[in-house]
Amino acid sequence: MTTILYGRPPAAFDVPTGAVQTSPLIPGSTALEDLAPDSVEEAMIYAPPGATERRYTLALALRALKVGGRLDVLAPKDKGGSRLAKELKSFGLDFVETAKAHHRRCILGRPDKVEGVDEAIALGNLRLVPGLEAWSQPGVFAWDRIDPGTALLAQVLPSLKGTGADLGCGFGALSAVVLRSSGVTSLRLVDIDRRAIGAARRNVEDVRASFEWADVRTLEAAGDLDFVVSNPPFHDGGAEDRRLGQNFIRKAAEMLKKGGTAWIVANRHLPYEAELNAAFKRVRMVADQGGYKIFEAVK
Repeated sequence: MTTILYGRPPAAFDVPTGAVQTSPLIPGSTALEDLAPDSVEEAMIYAPPGATERRYTLALALRALKVGGRLDVLAPKDKGGSRLAKELKSFGLDFVETAKAHHRRCILGRPDKVEGVDEAIALGNLRLVPGLEAWSQPGVFAWDRIDPGTALLAQVLPSLKGTGADLGCGFGALSAVVLRSSGVTSLRLVDIDRRAIGAARRNVEDVRASFEWADVRTLEAAGDLDFVVSNPPFHDGGAEDRRLGQNFIRKAAEMLKKGGTAWIVANRHLPYEAELNAAFKRVRMVADQGGYKIFEAVK
């Protein structure tokens, strides 16, 4: 292996031919964490926006690079790019910095010694979060807390029965609530983030649970589920994209059998009602509080 890629850089930046994808948000990718030290000749990193996650990613790439190996890292100016230079200097690195297409880009050759790699990896690793009493990792959605929308859905959710799925399961907080019901026979936990699935496996130790690192939008739908629960995402690459939640709603309907029920939470400002009414026979708003709406939708 000579070249690795992390994320999907904009078209304005040339991606190395044959690069091996390592993003945890692209199902099927190689895990950057699993690369052997000093095994990679070139790395191109489209740096994530979170500071801890970004330093963790940079540290993993630096660990994997051979001495003299080329690191090409870029980020939008308003999503970490303005801090790249300072962060690379904290690793004791010299680099060339340029600006292009509203991004900052830094290119360097890996020196023999790099400072702070182990510390950055330790801070960004999967961990048991104090107070949350759950395993999670920086970069996962609401990684160190229970999202208020998820909490509200868990509060109003009745005891479910039969086979179901948690679409966009995160680290498994809602799934754990669903599985308190003895009437649930199986539950599929699905998320596009490999790290979320890894955390969910630690948090949901139940033989009825199965785990899938997958893009919900591309799941095959047999129309055989009794229920679906979901707190759909509505951001893609840091920008709001309401189509994500709308796609989740359509997929939930496809996965349910006739008479099956979807329980959906959404931020109040998101216009999901039309999509729900088009995809389901009966839709009821169960709660509207704290900036969130809960819907029960029957196929």
